[in-house]
Amino acid sequence: MPFDEEHTAFIRLHLESRTGERRGRLERGHRHGERLFLSNVWWPLRGSLKDLHPEYEVLDWRGKSYFADFAWLPGYVKLLFEIKGFTTHVRDMDRHKYCNELNRETFLHSMGFHVISFAYDDVEQRPDLCITLLRMVLSRYLPSQTPVSRALFAEKEIIRLATQLAQPLRPKDVELHFEIDHKTAVLMLKKLCTKGLLLPSFRGNGERVVRYELAPGVLDYFD
Repeated sequence: MPFDEEHTAFIRLHLESRTGERRGRLERGHRHGERLFLSNVWWPLRGSLKDLHPEYEVLDWRGKSYFADFAWLPGYVKLLFEIKGFTTHVRDMDRHKYCNELNRETFLHSMGFHVISFAYDDVEQRPDLCITLLRMVLSRYLPSQTPVSRALFAEKEIIRLATQLAQPLRPKDVELHFEIDHKTAVLMLKKLCTKGLLLPSFRGNGERVVRYELAPGVLDYFD
């Protein structure tokens, strides 16, 4: 089914299942930015709107209703997506609202939700970047379409580790993360260098590799 037809049916389904303010919020809140996120980012990546809930209501730490642009709820996973326009978000923000927003996100995290925010400008002008980042997020929760070997899983985990540390990897970092010996850690890192996913960093006369950096475009590995 083409996106436009799927989107129309998607909104109709949720409208029919809601009453009162929840229905009114969907009628008022699902606008251009939210639809653009679906058409430019979600649909090209997933090809389905299954398990998505537009204008999803949750309660904050004060017991007040908060409507996320989307919730993705495929079973045990609870992700909330926000599409934020720079002009409206900054224009409507003051110190009190800013504190409330941060407190709400922290509270939602404690309740098992993870809030993922995308800038409207990126959704409109750089959807490929949004798709790459969203793919990385969802890869943590979605089963692979094909069986994943332990080696492939380890490679992806090393890339995530390098991203989390925000600095060149040492073999010691990999040793501690996987609880493996030094030789095995070095072999894993060298294999990623061979694939062009990591770049070796030499010390001294250029013969000894001491650290490994993420290669440009490495996020494409999560395609």
